[in-house]
Amino acid sequence: MLSKHSPPPRFFIVAEENQQRLAFSDTIRSWGFEIVECLAASQLTEKHFQQKVDVWLVDTQDDYAVIQNIEKQLNVNLTKVVLLGFVTAPYLNESLLYAKWQRQLKRKIAIMLERSDLLAHYEAAKGEIKPWKYVVLLAASMGGPLAIKEFLDNLPEDLPVSLLLAQHFNQNTLNTLPRILNRHNEWRCDIVTNTQKLLSGRCLILPIDHSTVCDSNGRVILQRKPWQGSYKPPISEVMRNCSEAFGNNLITIVFSGMGNDGSDVAATVKKNGSIIWAQTPDSSTCASQPQSMIESNQVTFVGTPKQLAEQLIALCG
Repeated sequence: MLSKHSPPPRFFIVAEENQQRLAFSDTIRSWGFEIVECLAASQLTEKHFQQKVDVWLVDTQDDYAVIQNIEKQLNVNLTKVVLLGFVTAPYLNESLLYAKWQRQLKRKIAIMLERSDLLAHYEAAKGEIKPWKYVVLLAASMGGPLAIKEFLDNLPEDLPVSLLLAQHFNQNTLNTLPRILNRHNEWRCDIVTNTQKLLSGRCLILPIDHSTVCDSNGRVILQRKPWQGSYKPPISEVMRNCSEAFGNNLITIVFSGMGNDGSDVAATVKKNGSIIWAQTPDSSTCASQPQSMIESNQVTFVGTPKQLAEQLIALCG
């Protein structure tokens, strides 16, 4: 068994299903530990047994039988620490179930390795994250950047809120958006390019070419598959996912835009305990998106971008 004073363990992950491999690697990497390989048992070759591995994370008994057969052929016994047999991981978009699965997996790994310090390491890492009280989802389309810029200019960056922006935008001009939004305020605005944590004082801009999901641990998880539907990112999908992940810690603000993206899930979002606000249609460059949300009868505050910022300041106070 590994010593508590050992360096961080190096993991070799073996699982036949791609979903399971992604979930294992996501969990191990969230600890900051190294993954030597992550593959299906059918892909194993002799060279894989020449690498330095501390822990083999093996999904099923069938997978382990393949490993044992190769070891027998090579006349070696390198898999000294083997963690075997796990519950199938939920899909990443099932954020609450997935977070629960991750906690159970981490606890099982720590117990089996007799490494309680691993859980302490995990808690310490969480403590480094600047805390937020609310996740504020900014939803916008045509005319949105100007409205959101005004909103940010009137919003102190030291509030206990983390901003997430879903803006219908052209991929070719998306990279100009952070520069537009950052001007004349202290907010840091970045496009999501990898899985990362939501942080206070920061605005993460959802990408157009890759879909994302949020989990209850406050992560924005970048996926390899594209968004579905004609709007990218689809505000309805993002609102539903965020409300499932954050519940009454989520505030969605619908700004200027064309169409009605988001209003179809407004009732579901409110049922999850989340708050919905909207920009006044007469202050919007394009009024149809906030107007459609207001007509859903789920909006609890309507205001100009400046008034929306003031309302958020008051809520956090």
